[in-house]
Amino acid sequence: MSQWTAVCSLTQILPATGVCALVNGQQIAIFRPRDDEQLWALSNIDPFAEASVLSRGIIAEHQQSLWVASPLKKQRFRLSDGLCMEDESRSIATFPVRVTAGQVEVCA
Repeated sequence: MSQWTAVCSLTQILPATGVCALVNGQQIAIFRPRDDEQLWALSNIDPFAEASVLSRGIIAEHQQSLWVASPLKKQRFRLSDGLCMEDESRSIATFPVRVTAGQVEVCA
């Protein structure tokens, strides 16, 4: 059963960066693309390199969607749904994320 878990305060995620949190045994990358409360949460595991690195990827915009590029092999994953731009069969899981009273919460 999924539940909301507080992982950090919003101020601990700098704009244009990501952080990794362990939520119910899963490594989840949480991204804050801009200086607002809009957040995205994806699996932190790069399916091409099988490494826990996506939270350290670079956030970019392409065709009016936000993407994160893996720091290892540079494949891009759309923040909204985890779609892999280069290979849709390697898309990754996404998770609901919200800010409640200044705390970032992920449902996993």
